[in-house]
Amino acid sequence: MSDEEQHFESKADAGASKTYPQQAGTIRKNGYIVIKGRPCKVVEVSTSKTGKHGHAKCHFVAIDIFNQKKLEDIVPSSHNCDVPHVNRTDYQLIDISEDGFLSLLTENGSTKDDLRLPTDDNLLAQIKDGFAEGKDLVVTVMSAMGEEQICALKDIGPK
Repeated sequence: MSDEEQHFESKADAGASKTYPQQAGTIRKNGYIVIKGRPCKVVEVSTSKTGKHGHAKCHFVAIDIFNQKKLEDIVPSSHNCDVPHVNRTDYQLIDISEDGFLSLLTENGSTKDDLRLPTDDNLLAQIKDGFAEGKDLVVTVMSAMGEEQICALKDIGPK
């Protein structure tokens, strides 16, 4: 045995993993699944029984939670699928900068300035109009697998 110390270089970020395994047969409609490396919300699940020695297969139809693209996957029901950790957080809107970034107030009183305006035109118009009118707006931010996007807006009254 050597007396040398071993040094490990970890390139992983601190904290939990971005996904967790779950058996395909237990994933239901309105649940979440990773398809082609994208976090998706399941909109349809169908299970097919196969031949004498085959596996029952689950056919998932899901929509990407960030870009709303429809994705499909077929997985044996006994195999594990990756399920993303999806978090929703509310932040109060403080300011909108000229370059399209939002300044948000977190629960602990610090600011979060790394979020862009949403690409959804309807939500974008609601945020800009509400902010221009001086309303107190709370945005809901959905985060999964290292991505974040504004998914909803609440008006909590005038400033």
